[in-house]
Amino acid sequence: MARRPDRIRIEVFDPASDAETAEQAFRPSDDAIRSLARLIGRQMAREQFERARAMERKQTRQKRSAHMR
Repeated sequence: MARRPDRIRIEVFDPASDAETAEQAFRPSDDAIRSLARLIGRQMAREQFERARAMERKQTRQKRSAHMR
């Protein structure tokens, strides 16, 4: 697995020249936004996974306690 940088670097540029297209001008900020969205999405997935695991553990405990009665 490739090593990911520890920090996201955001650079501020002077206004784009006429020769530069809008797509090229916004590319650095688009990359930063995508990186941030990816991080947020992964965190949401981790939280959802943990909630599902907690629910499974709760159901397992309830089944065990029902059999012991």
